[in-house]
Amino acid sequence: MPPPMEPLQQRFERLFPELGNDKPFGEAVMATGKEISLPAGQHICLEGSNCHHLAFVLSGTGRVYKLSESGREITLYRVEPGECCILTLSCIISEKRFPAFAVSESELEAILVPAAAVQDWMENTRIWRRYAWKLIAARFGDVISLVEEVTFRRMDERLGFYLNQENKFPLNQKTSITHQQIAAELGTSREVISRLLKDLEQQEIVTLGRGWVKLLKNPM
Repeated sequence: MPPPMEPLQQRFERLFPELGNDKPFGEAVMATGKEISLPAGQHICLEGSNCHHLAFVLSGTGRVYKLSESGREITLYRVEPGECCILTLSCIISEKRFPAFAVSESELEAILVPAAAVQDWMENTRIWRRYAWKLIAARFGDVISLVEEVTFRRMDERLGFYLNQENKFPLNQKTSITHQQIAAELGTSREVISRLLKDLEQQEIVTLGRGWVKLLKNPM
């Protein structure tokens, strides 16, 4: 028999312990929110759209990215289980439009809470304010690091650092990823990534195939 389904409130308390340990707040989330499921590849927010809800991610991953006029992408950050999107949160607080794109990278489950409830919590619920500002501060640091990388590091250095992430590219194992996907992560063109990967292949640091990369040794 399959394991019993974990009740929604228990999932929330497990994934968001700082919020879930406050029973009245957890009950407020259950009362105002609704559970949703999205397929992989579905756009969650478009640039310029209004933010009517905030998602508490339960499973799956959301990717937030910017798109240039030429069609070049750069990943700003990802939203993992136990997190909310800080751009959505900031748009709800400021009543501004969403300044990027957000898409589900995999099947995604979340609790969707109306913007009005989030605004009310910001005014009246101390535990939520503390959580929200901590989340914004942490993600702001990530974005500053991204700006520093884009501004001050050469692309070959950034590619080497990206490939050096053991959770993404374990040594001597094929990782399913395209040159275009790497380019979107790093905010450059596919042609640039293909050229740099070819250089690394000639140095016997990687092996390349159609739709995969195998890291042979540390590129840094």
